[in-house]
Amino acid sequence: MRSAPSYRAQVSALILLVDDNSDGIMARRCVLEELGYNVVPASSGAEALRIAEQQNFDLVVTDYKMSPMNGLELIRHLRERKFENPIILLSGFADNLGLNSENSGADFVIQKSANEVSALVRHAKRLLTPKKPAGSQKSNKPRAQSAKTDS
Repeated sequence: MRSAPSYRAQVSALILLVDDNSDGIMARRCVLEELGYNVVPASSGAEALRIAEQQNFDLVVTDYKMSPMNGLELIRHLRERKFENPIILLSGFADNLGLNSENSGADFVIQKSANEVSALVRHAKRLLTPKKPAGSQKSNKPRAQSAKTDS
């Protein structure tokens, strides 16, 4: 895996990281924690559901291929339980299976590849950065100066 771009999270988010492969958990956890996020690992979908009932997570990152409950089943259970925060689905089969945000229930689907780490960092940052309220964008126009009067 390639090193992730360096930036620290503005606000430390809590991420539930789900994978039945301990190496996958360790590698992704290191990258996310290096960025300033708090990461709670789960080694199965059932464990993830138990943990998600006890804590409120800002983001869930789950692998697709797990047994006995795969990532799609986990996402379905989370959404049925009214989990509304973002979910990222990771899969080495995303392209072959045609997995996308419309048919998976995830906010982003990331194909495992040499670009996985940079994609995970980019999408996690995008999903965890608070959205600016409408109309709060700064204008590049110079502001008119108001004249002070002494009354």
